Amino acid sequence: MNGHNREDGFDELDALAEQEEFLPHKTGIKKENPFTDFEGKTSFGMSIFNLSNAIMGSGILGLAFAMSNTGIILFLILLLSIAILSAYSIHLLLKSAGVVGIRAYEQLGNRAFGAPGKMLAAIIITIHNIGAMSSYLFIVKSELPLVIQSFLGKYENTGEWFLNGNYLIMIVSVLIILPLAMMKQLGMFSILLSHFLSFFLIPHTLSCNSMSPLPVIYKKFNIPCPLVDVNHNMTHTAHYHTATNGTDDFCKAKLFTTNSQTAYTIPILAFAFVCHPEVLPIYTELRDATKKRMQAVANISILAMFVMYLLTALFGYLTFYDAVESELLHTYSRVDPLDVLVLCVRLAVLVAVTLTVPVVLFPIRRALLQILFPAKPFNWLVHITIACCLIFVVNLLVIFVPSIRDIFGLIGATSAPSLIFILPGTFYVRIVPEDKEPFLSRPKIQLSFYFLPLLLSFIIIDWVTGESRSGGGH
Repeated sequence: MNGHNREDGFDELDALAEQEEFLPHKTGIKKENPFTDFEGKTSFGMSIFNLSNAIMGSGILGLAFAMSNTGIILFLILLLSIAILSAYSIHLLLKSAGVVGIRAYEQLGNRAFGAPGKMLAAIIITIHNIGAMSSYLFIVKSELPLVIQSFLGKYENTGEWFLNGNYLIMIVSVLIILPLAMMKQLGMFSILLSHFLSFFLIPHTLSCNSMSPLPVIYKKFNIPCPLVDVNHNMTHTAHYHTATNGTDDFCKAKLFTTNSQTAYTIPILAFAFVCHPEVLPIYTELRDATKKRMQAVANISILAMFVMYLLTALFGYLTFYDAVESELLHTYSRVDPLDVLVLCVRLAVLVAVTLTVPVVLFPIRRALLQILFPAKPFNWLVHITIACCLIFVVNLLVIFVPSIRDIFGLIGATSAPSLIFILPGTFYVRIVPEDKEPFLSRPKIQLSFYFLPLLLSFIIIDWVTGESRSGGGH
């Protein structure tokens, strides 16, 4: 999942990079080996897995909802565009890193703009990781009550406190997440366990870290349309749209469509493709590291995620059509809350996201310590206080945010495009000498600055008007 951070083993390289002078724009100096003091030992195949694991996140659960608001063809165009732009921005990062020999995203900010650039990059990464934590805990809020309800054999939520998602996320936070977050170092065991869940358990389930859309495809051919709820009532008009002019066109896929929710599509897609802070650490650890070799790692990883995202979105949409919720997995509860396959999927998802929250919290705390206490030695009180405050803030966000769609929308329209489009392009223009800069680079990068407020304005308008068909586990 997003947020795996490689913190140790390269501090000397970062220090050396910070001590160097800014690269003049009109110089022809080249560095043949970008990382001369560290020899990567990670294979090409494992690097692809690591980057794919960094790309995958909770955003996959919102893709079917995005497709329902754009239609299949428009969604395909947007998904392909975001994937290509992500690969291109990785190219810019690799080229910038190759010029100055830096392995960390924040250090590129430092090289480009000094301390303010480093701080800006750290703040944006922190905001994005907080958004990722919030999305993971929202999945706990949405899915854990359904798991308990299924174990109790209940077809609907009867209102007991142990079926209230808000209470459950607080309990999970205190009993599981906080103890792990209070550790001085997360340790290899937790990281390996997270990778194990990602690679062996969840690939066979519909999860936010799924390597396979097969469960979604399987359920598509086992769920009738129009949908029938547990009381055998037609539910294709529940919550959402009534068939036009009395005709039942609910089960017809749309190729092109737009509505007030369409503004969330690009933020959801951007949120789903963020991996850029992890590219340079993976590049550093790659055996026989070259820009061409790392670009191949990125291209293959993005292509694999493109196929997986497309299949998951397509078959999720073709299962529920306009009834799909902003959190796909939650939508299956409307068909059969006691379905064994869906129950296994939910359990796998809950284990994965719960264990990933403290993994994501560690780099957030590290960034906050660098910003607030840059020269202060390790202090347990500060260490624990930051963990408690972060978990408290994220819990508040998850309790009061009505839908995971809003998390995808806000983070996907702010930190995600900044990490994918704006910062890599800005670093490239600032660091790479002008005589090597493509003529069209600046206009392309400038477009992203206008695009960001446009997305935000559409989302804010949707919030103000109050129109919603997001669903997703209120």
